[in-house]
Amino acid sequence: MRTLARLLPGHGILALLFFAAILMAWSILFAMQAFPGGAPLAGQSGIGALLWLCSNTVAVTGYGTSFLMWVLMTLAMMAPTAFPAFRTYADLTHTAAANSLSLAVLIAGYLSVWLGFSVAAAFVQVRLASLGLIDPLGRSTSHVLSGALLVTAGLYQFSALKAACLKACQSPMAFFLTHWRPGSRGALRLGLRLGAVCLGCCWALMLLAFVAGTMNLAIMALAMVLMTLEKLPEIGAKINAPLGVFLILAGTTVIVLPFLPN
Repeated sequence: MRTLARLLPGHGILALLFFAAILMAWSILFAMQAFPGGAPLAGQSGIGALLWLCSNTVAVTGYGTSFLMWVLMTLAMMAPTAFPAFRTYADLTHTAAANSLSLAVLIAGYLSVWLGFSVAAAFVQVRLASLGLIDPLGRSTSHVLSGALLVTAGLYQFSALKAACLKACQSPMAFFLTHWRPGSRGALRLGLRLGAVCLGCCWALMLLAFVAGTMNLAIMALAMVLMTLEKLPEIGAKINAPLGVFLILAGTTVIVLPFLPN
């Protein structure tokens, strides 16, 4: 508890709940891998029913499966990347500018943006599945689709919007001071704005889940690390362009390779 209190000074309980939610999300995702068909748990209630819902395909359970999976993915992957910003906001409590309630509201506002992203991503997944463009594990079956997603993510690394959003994520103190609003309502607006900025940074990388599979935990963990490193000023400046070049080359290769003569 003392360690958590140091991570978010003055907000030990909130820090506990924050990291417990992330751990729960990763644990459920791992459990979904351990019980890919959900058969041993299909007749149970509670966590068993949840695992059955998450571990069956979109064709079996419909939109709810995809939506719940994306909610878990965004919580597991995106909440940790925003922790430096949450920590910066928590530091402002030393000036009596904010309190635990406003920090909780800020985090809720941030996560609500990614909840909206989950709604859209789940719709895309269901639509792609209906067209036969992804398999039951959420992995693209089309080399053109896979390549297009990779190239799009690579090109976006060099866009002005990505640069602007990344700059805000890398300088959370400047971001909060620029857009500061007092009280819980102000915290909600800050959280929504922070979520929008984070979404502007990471949406293209998140959609690469359709290339490797939405249930590929190794790729999810790698993407989380990359997105976290991007938001660190010194490291992010060094990996942003190389990552973009790599994605463009990878996507071009994926598109072109099947057309080359054997």
